[in-house]
Amino acid sequence: MKVYTRGGDDGTTGLLHGGRVRKDDVQPTAYGDVDEAQAAIGLARAAGDDELGGILLGLERDLWVVMAELACNHEKLDQLESTGGRVRAEMVERLEHLIDEAGERFDPPTEFVAPGENEVAARLDVARTVSRRAERSALSAVADGSQVVPYLNRLSDLLWTLARWQEGESVITRSIDSD
Repeated sequence: MKVYTRGGDDGTTGLLHGGRVRKDDVQPTAYGDVDEAQAAIGLARAAGDDELGGILLGLERDLWVVMAELACNHEKLDQLESTGGRVRAEMVERLEHLIDEAGERFDPPTEFVAPGENEVAARLDVARTVSRRAERSALSAVADGSQVVPYLNRLSDLLWTLARWQEGESVITRSIDSD
Protein backbone atom coordinates (compact mmCIF):
# COMPACT_ATOMS: atom_id res chain seq x y z
CA MET A 1 0.00 0.00 0.00
CA LYS A 2 1.35 3.39 -0.95
CA VAL A 3 0.91 6.51 1.14
CA TYR A 4 -0.13 8.57 -1.83
CA THR A 5 -3.27 7.91 -3.85
CA ARG A 6 -3.43 10.99 -6.08
CA GLY A 7 -7.17 11.06 -5.30
CA GLY A 8 -6.89 14.43 -3.61
CA ASP A 9 -4.91 16.14 -6.33
CA ASP A 10 -8.11 17.86 -7.45
CA GLY A 11 -8.50 19.52 -4.01
CA THR A 12 -11.11 17.07 -2.71
CA THR A 13 -11.02 14.35 -0.09
CA GLY A 14 -13.15 11.33 0.60
CA LEU A 15 -15.50 11.16 3.55
CA LEU A 16 -15.75 8.04 5.66
CA HIS A 17 -18.50 5.80 4.26
CA GLY A 18 -18.75 7.67 0.98
CA GLY A 19 -18.86 11.06 -0.62
CA ARG A 20 -16.23 13.65 -1.46
CA VAL A 21 -15.84 17.25 -0.31
CA ARG A 22 -13.33 20.02 -0.90
CA LYS A 23 -10.34 19.86 1.42
CA ASP A 24 -11.26 23.28 2.80
CA ASP A 25 -14.80 22.13 3.67
CA VAL A 26 -15.86 22.37 7.33
CA GLN A 27 -15.48 18.63 7.93
CA PRO A 28 -11.82 18.23 6.83
CA THR A 29 -11.02 21.51 8.58
CA ALA A 30 -12.51 20.21 11.83
CA TYR A 31 -10.92 16.76 11.77
CA GLY A 32 -7.63 18.34 10.69
CA ASP A 33 -7.70 20.57 13.76
CA VAL A 34 -8.45 17.53 15.94
CA ASP A 35 -5.54 15.71 14.27
CA GLU A 36 -3.30 18.64 15.20
CA ALA A 37 -4.60 18.53 18.79
CA GLN A 38 -3.82 14.82 18.92
CA ALA A 39 -0.26 15.49 17.73
CA ALA A 40 0.17 18.25 20.33
CA ILE A 41 -1.03 15.88 23.05
CA GLY A 42 1.49 13.33 21.79
CA LEU A 43 4.22 15.95 22.09
CA ALA A 44 3.21 16.56 25.72
CA ARG A 45 3.08 12.81 26.34
CA ALA A 46 6.65 12.45 25.04
CA ALA A 47 7.86 14.86 27.74
CA GLY A 48 5.71 13.61 30.63
CA ASP A 49 6.05 10.79 33.11
CA ASP A 50 4.31 7.42 32.91
CA GLU A 51 1.25 8.53 34.90
CA LEU A 52 0.61 11.56 32.71
CA GLY A 53 1.51 9.54 29.63
CA GLY A 54 -1.21 7.01 30.40
CA ILE A 55 -3.83 9.73 30.66
CA LEU A 56 -2.69 11.39 27.46
CA LEU A 57 -2.52 8.15 25.50
CA GLY A 58 -6.16 7.51 26.40
CA LEU A 59 -7.03 10.97 25.05
CA GLU A 60 -5.16 10.25 21.84
CA ARG A 61 -7.20 7.07 21.43
CA ASP A 62 -10.44 8.99 21.99
CA LEU A 63 -9.49 11.54 19.38
CA TRP A 64 -9.50 8.81 16.70
CA VAL A 65 -13.20 8.39 17.49
CA VAL A 66 -13.71 12.16 17.33
CA MET A 67 -11.94 12.38 13.97
CA ALA A 68 -13.90 9.43 12.55
CA GLU A 69 -17.18 11.07 13.48
CA LEU A 70 -16.11 14.39 11.97
CA ALA A 71 -14.87 12.64 8.80
CA CYS A 72 -18.03 10.60 8.29
CA ASN A 73 -20.67 11.33 5.71
CA HIS A 74 -23.52 12.62 7.90
CA GLU A 75 -26.01 10.41 6.09
CA LYS A 76 -24.01 7.32 7.07
CA LEU A 77 -23.18 8.04 10.74
CA ASP A 78 -25.01 4.85 11.75
CA GLN A 79 -22.24 2.88 10.01
CA LEU A 80 -19.68 4.18 12.49
CA GLU A 81 -20.72 1.53 15.00
CA SER A 82 -18.82 -1.07 12.96
CA THR A 83 -15.65 1.09 12.86
CA GLY A 84 -15.31 2.37 16.43
CA GLY A 85 -18.49 4.24 17.20
CA ARG A 86 -19.34 7.86 17.80
CA VAL A 87 -18.42 10.12 20.68
CA ARG A 88 -20.68 9.21 23.59
CA ALA A 89 -21.82 11.16 26.65
CA GLU A 90 -19.86 8.64 28.78
CA MET A 91 -16.65 9.82 27.12
CA VAL A 92 -17.44 13.40 28.14
CA GLU A 93 -18.23 12.25 31.70
CA ARG A 94 -14.93 10.36 31.85
CA LEU A 95 -13.10 13.61 31.05
CA GLU A 96 -15.00 15.35 33.85
CA HIS A 97 -13.86 12.61 36.23
CA LEU A 98 -10.24 13.08 35.10
CA ILE A 99 -10.54 16.85 35.58
CA ASP A 100 -11.83 16.32 39.12
CA GLU A 101 -9.05 13.83 39.95
CA ALA A 102 -6.26 16.03 38.60
CA GLY A 103 -7.76 19.12 40.24
CA GLU A 104 -7.42 17.48 43.65
CA ARG A 105 -3.62 17.41 43.24
CA PHE A 106 -3.05 21.17 43.40
CA ASP A 107 -4.61 24.43 44.53
CA PRO A 108 -6.16 25.89 41.39
CA PRO A 109 -5.21 29.44 40.50
CA THR A 110 -8.01 31.97 40.75
CA GLU A 111 -6.53 34.35 38.16
CA PHE A 112 -5.01 34.13 34.70
CA VAL A 113 -1.68 32.31 34.61
CA ALA A 114 1.38 32.67 32.40
CA PRO A 115 2.02 29.35 30.59
CA GLY A 116 5.53 27.96 30.59
CA GLU A 117 6.59 27.13 34.15
CA ASN A 118 8.08 23.92 32.79
CA GLU A 119 8.24 22.10 29.47
CA VAL A 120 5.49 19.57 30.14
CA ALA A 121 3.02 22.23 31.30
CA ALA A 122 3.88 24.43 28.32
CA ARG A 123 3.26 21.55 25.90
CA LEU A 124 -0.06 20.83 27.60
CA ASP A 125 -1.03 24.49 27.22
CA VAL A 126 -0.23 24.36 23.49
CA ALA A 127 -2.37 21.21 23.21
CA ARG A 128 -5.14 23.05 25.09
CA THR A 129 -5.16 25.96 22.66
CA VAL A 130 -5.18 23.64 19.64
CA SER A 131 -8.07 21.73 21.24
CA ARG A 132 -10.00 24.99 21.65
CA ARG A 133 -9.51 25.69 17.94
CA ALA A 134 -10.70 22.19 17.11
CA GLU A 135 -13.79 22.82 19.21
CA ARG A 136 -14.54 26.02 17.28
CA SER A 137 -14.04 24.23 13.95
CA ALA A 138 -16.25 21.32 14.99
CA LEU A 139 -19.21 23.61 15.70
CA SER A 140 -20.09 23.90 12.03
CA ALA A 141 -19.08 20.35 11.09
CA VAL A 142 -20.99 18.13 13.52
CA ALA A 143 -24.30 16.41 12.89
CA ASP A 144 -27.29 17.06 15.14
CA GLY A 145 -27.05 15.31 18.49
CA SER A 146 -23.27 14.91 18.34
CA GLN A 147 -21.19 14.84 21.53
CA VAL A 148 -18.05 16.00 19.70
CA VAL A 149 -18.25 19.66 20.80
CA PRO A 150 -18.87 18.86 24.50
CA TYR A 151 -16.01 16.34 24.34
CA LEU A 152 -13.59 18.89 22.86
CA ASN A 153 -14.75 21.48 25.40
CA ARG A 154 -13.97 19.14 28.31
CA LEU A 155 -10.72 18.07 26.65
CA SER A 156 -9.39 21.61 26.71
CA ASP A 157 -10.51 21.98 30.33
CA LEU A 158 -8.68 18.76 31.18
CA LEU A 159 -5.52 19.89 29.40
CA TRP A 160 -5.61 23.18 31.34
CA THR A 161 -6.01 21.24 34.59
CA LEU A 162 -3.21 18.82 33.72
CA ALA A 163 -0.91 21.75 32.86
CA ARG A 164 -1.56 23.42 36.21
CA TRP A 165 -0.96 20.09 38.00
CA GLN A 166 2.30 19.54 36.15
CA GLU A 167 3.66 23.00 36.86
CA GLY A 168 2.84 22.81 40.57
CA GLU A 169 2.76 26.52 41.27
CA SER A 170 1.46 28.82 38.54
CA VAL A 171 2.76 32.28 37.75
CA ILE A 172 -0.19 34.62 38.09
CA THR A 173 -0.21 37.08 35.19
CA ARG A 174 -0.91 40.06 37.47
CA SER A 175 2.23 39.25 39.47
CA ILE A 176 4.54 39.73 36.47
CA ASP A 177 6.50 42.96 36.71
CA SER A 178 5.97 45.09 33.59
CA ASP A 179 9.33 46.86 33.83
